[in-house]
Amino acid sequence: MSKKKSKFLIPTIGTTVIVAGGVAAYMYFKGGPTGNISGALDSAKLVPNEAIMATYISTDPKAWAKLQQFDTQEAQQLVAKGLSNLNQGSLTDSNISYEDLKPWVGGVMIALLPPSPAKGVQNAPQAPQEMNHMLMVVGIKDKLSALNFANKLKSGKDVKTQEIDYKGEKITETTLKNASTYSAILNNTYLVLAQEKQAVEHAIDTYKGEPSFASKEGASSLLKTGVEIENTLAQVYVPDYTDMVQKISATNPKATQSLPHSLSQLKQVKSMVAGVGVDDVGVRTVAIANLDPQLVKFQYQNSADRVVSQLPAQTIALVSGQGISSWWSAFVEQSKDDPGFNQTLQQARLQMKFVNIDLDKDVFGWMNGEFAIAAIPSNQGALSPIGFGGVLVFHTSDRQTAETTLTKLDALAKGQQINITQRSIDGKDVTEWQVPQQGALLAHGWLDQDTVFVALGGSVADAIAGPQAQSLESSEQFKTVTSSLQKPNGGYFYLDIDKTVSLLNRFPTAQKQPLSPETTAILHSIRSLGVTAINPDKSTSKVEMSLALKRKT
Repeated sequence: MSKKKSKFLIPTIGTTVIVAGGVAAYMYFKGGPTGNISGALDSAKLVPNEAIMATYISTDPKAWAKLQQFDTQEAQQLVAKGLSNLNQGSLTDSNISYEDLKPWVGGVMIALLPPSPAKGVQNAPQAPQEMNHMLMVVGIKDKLSALNFANKLKSGKDVKTQEIDYKGEKITETTLKNASTYSAILNNTYLVLAQEKQAVEHAIDTYKGEPSFASKEGASSLLKTGVEIENTLAQVYVPDYTDMVQKISATNPKATQSLPHSLSQLKQVKSMVAGVGVDDVGVRTVAIANLDPQLVKFQYQNSADRVVSQLPAQTIALVSGQGISSWWSAFVEQSKDDPGFNQTLQQARLQMKFVNIDLDKDVFGWMNGEFAIAAIPSNQGALSPIGFGGVLVFHTSDRQTAETTLTKLDALAKGQQINITQRSIDGKDVTEWQVPQQGALLAHGWLDQDTVFVALGGSVADAIAGPQAQSLESSEQFKTVTSSLQKPNGGYFYLDIDKTVSLLNRFPTAQKQPLSPETTAILHSIRSLGVTAINPDKSTSKVEMSLALKRKT
């Protein structure tokens, strides 16, 4: 999967998970009724087939209780405070509390519907600023408790209700402080509600026999197979990925302007399903994209992970993978279809030629093995104010070209009055770029016959080339967060949260603008983050994320 495509895929997953988490936070912190993930298919039978995407939130207490093994007390207190404020604000006048929901709410499906054209107008143009509609389908576990809730809602202060007949079903319009919500109970089993009456009408049409999201091409298989993940909290279903992006972008003029240039990349993804669950490490997310093999330009290559064993255990952050040269070739191929990218590429090639470097051959051509980009702690020289430096590690089968390129770069640096020196680190020859009063600005050398490194800072060169008491691969922190991720894989994104927070607090901006209490509480509950991606075949791309939480002591 190309980097450009992932810019659309990952944020979409992330945004949906956040929305789902906001709705389901109550189920975790206050307890919740049974409503496991198997109910998604039945809920989808009430969602109109024009739905762009749907999210199903499990209210199975066993799944949510799994989170209780982790030390998230600060985060719980913040959520409880937010729920209390919400209860005292918007719900006080209606005489409703979250305790009224607990006895009867089953699983919850949230569907995104496109804006509806005006009734009686064929192919009515969509208003450019009109927002997509949200429809909720809530399972009713206890009918008597649901009836008591409805009666209590009607009796609330300043609450106005009226019933509207639609095709033999009753739609209830509930108005509080000039804001209306429309709802209907179908088959005494499901409550459908939305802020737009048309969305509820469409749900009733579906209940009466109109095509549903469950029968929609692409959606049916996603709902039936889902994602295999322990203690599922929520799953996301996107049957037509390109259609979803286009319709969501239609409500944002700026996004619409840039969409044509991205459409060819978007079309590579046909559909997507994602799930969030809890395992013994923490929260785990899996997203599976079904691809069009005719349009895919790049596939992740499985990495042997040898590069991870060459990094020190104190590594703060890591991006690793395989075959940058293949990535570059895919990017060059895709740039042919995008005039803007192609122009940028040609300019970059021209600029490199001015310094006698071939961008394709001398820079990316020899990067055909594993690679790693890592952040490593450092408190020396120019790096002391920020507390860390960076290192790039490349495995290559073309050492001669790599050495020629580094020699050219050394000559360019020397022409800028930078002192080029040589020293030995644990028997390895290392070239350093020395800056007066600051020490080594940059260093490069070979860890073995086919592994070259480029380090920012002399102390980082010592950390990577010197003897290591323990490697990142064998560190407990790294092993814990990556233990549940599939192997082999295309490499890792890894972040040590504790070390990262410590470094963030050192920045001058942190003193003037410290992290918010909400952000601090969340970060204090997390140990580390691990992400990987694989291509099981040319038609499938799979992204896995593990968020390791701190356990209760």
